Amino acid sequence: MSVRRVMPDINSEAMEESRGFYGLLGFEEVMNLGWVMTLASPTHPTAQITFMSRDRTAPVVPDMSIEVDDVDAAYAAMRESGAEIVHPLGDEEWGVRRFFVRDPNGRVVNVLSHR
Repeated sequence: MSVRRVMPDINSEAMEESRGFYGLLGFEEVMNLGWVMTLASPTHPTAQITFMSRDRTAPVVPDMSIEVDDVDAAYAAMRESGAEIVHPLGDEEWGVRRFFVRDPNGRVVNVLSHR
């Protein structure tokens, strides 16, 4: 299994303001579903920041997202380790397969792969 990208997820009620602020640093909007928006660098597209007012299908807003090439293997490894699964593995209508797991610091990590 390999990591494709890592990005912070920021719980936000200031989506428009965040787009403007981070736009000054060169970020551009690459995805916006209303409740979640991702900004990326146009020259380094894996450099991203996500803003979420809530999570549409999960009980919490994660602290970070990690995209891996095999989310099923990552899920199996986390379950075998005894890590706390916060949101079970599943397919989302916006094109990702994901689960949430709590890290040793209490942070919630969204582990995903694109379908």
